[in-house]
Amino acid sequence: MIHRRWAAAFCAAAACLAQAALADSLVRTPDALRRAVRSAKPGAVIRVAPGRYGGGFYFERLHGGPEPIRITAADPADPPVFNGGGTGLHLAACSGIELDDLIVEGSTDNGINIDDGGRYDAPATGIVCRRLHIRNIGPSGNHDGLKLSGIKGFHVLECTIEFWGTGDGQGIDMVGCHDGVIQGCRFRHTDEEGCVGVQTKGGTTDIVVRGCRFEHAGGRAVNIGGSTGLEFFRPPLKMLAGRPLSEAARITVERNTFIGSGAPVAFVGVDGAVVRNNTIYRPKRWALRILQETTAPGFVPSRKGRFENNIVVFRSDEWAGAVNIGPKTAPETFGFAGNVWYCEDAPARSRPELPTAEKAGVYGKDPLLRDPAHGDLRLQPGSPASRSGANVAH
Repeated sequence: MIHRRWAAAFCAAAACLAQAALADSLVRTPDALRRAVRSAKPGAVIRVAPGRYGGGFYFERLHGGPEPIRITAADPADPPVFNGGGTGLHLAACSGIELDDLIVEGSTDNGINIDDGGRYDAPATGIVCRRLHIRNIGPSGNHDGLKLSGIKGFHVLECTIEFWGTGDGQGIDMVGCHDGVIQGCRFRHTDEEGCVGVQTKGGTTDIVVRGCRFEHAGGRAVNIGGSTGLEFFRPPLKMLAGRPLSEAARITVERNTFIGSGAPVAFVGVDGAVVRNNTIYRPKRWALRILQETTAPGFVPSRKGRFENNIVVFRSDEWAGAVNIGPKTAPETFGFAGNVWYCEDAPARSRPELPTAEKAGVYGKDPLLRDPAHGDLRLQPGSPASRSGANVAH
């Protein structure tokens, strides 16, 4: 009886080891990667060896369940490079997928595309992008670093995205995405008008952009809302009949650092958003914009934005005013409180013109940034802005 128990235990252990071996694989070629991903089951870890793998990888209907399928670098210090192709990596109608420590570069369309496979009422779920480096995407035009369409419940963490399509591209473009967090990421580009760092549009709701760094991340570093063809909203607009419609709602932008950009933040056809505890250094025209680009019946005017406890350091020769207000908006519904405004070259000109009265604003006091010329926007001891900006502890 004892020997039988030992034998049973040994068989069970062997089976577990065999399953673990199947779940954890090392791939070294593009074909091996395709085979491993297409056969992956929940809990699988696919480790991609260093090297160059080309682009154009397309996977659909992969489901990790509670145990995600991970596609990750075998050596995070020497990540695999997905280079070229129309899109480097495309996941369609997937759930429970994690992408870690990968480099995607040189794609002519989008770097990484993750979507619902065209099923607008059935979002992709449980997506995690961690420590990805996406760079040099597309020529001029609407080409994105990370394109997310119809995703619910996702995290984009500690990623670096730099130099995406000039003129009309986005670092991260969200269309109809919900319940997501973008945190600890870095965006680098130019101040060119038409480019955007992070965009939330097409009915996107409940997104947090937190603790990121935007270095000249386009004409609008964060576009809260935008302009979307009505047929691309998720969920479809017919499912929202009788409700107030908007490009975005319940968006939070907090504890980020912005350097440059025509306007670090734009509220565009949004129904409720808060921008708080950010440090904004030398925007090229405005601190924020309030705009309306989608004016179809049922859409609310851009409204109910809050701009609170931010540090805004600007120069008079780069400044067109604190707020740019477009037609068909509701600027009277916006709130301003606790912001620190400082004009570097003319402190007496620091007080901004705002659409509503600000509560407890601070004007003309140097916030004492440590070394802004070299990108260090942390506060020196004794700063009068110690309760504002990106470095406030929460």
